Amino acid sequence: MSQNQNQNRGRNRNPSERRLDVRDIDGPPFGDIMSALGSLGDDDRLRLVAGFEPEPLYSVLEARGFTYETECRVREEGSDDEEWHVLIETA
Repeated sequence: MSQNQNQNRGRNRNPSERRLDVRDIDGPPFGDIMSALGSLGDDDRLRLVAGFEPEPLYSVLEARGFTYETECRVREEGSDDEEWHVLIETA
């Protein structure tokens, strides 16, 4: 089996997803986020949940070799409360 086929075979596995909800963290969540990312395996994902869009995090993720998808969800019908989900994985 070639090295490329071997790498692709590992990527086709179902990734496990961890969840980090930073809405309850007292203070800046950056350290908690970096710690969670540091413990991710190649086939793992991190779902970050925040009460705001973590725009400053995006450039850090890209610089460290991660990709991400962001989604904004309204918490309750008729509410202005937003819940941001960022699905992060190794590029």
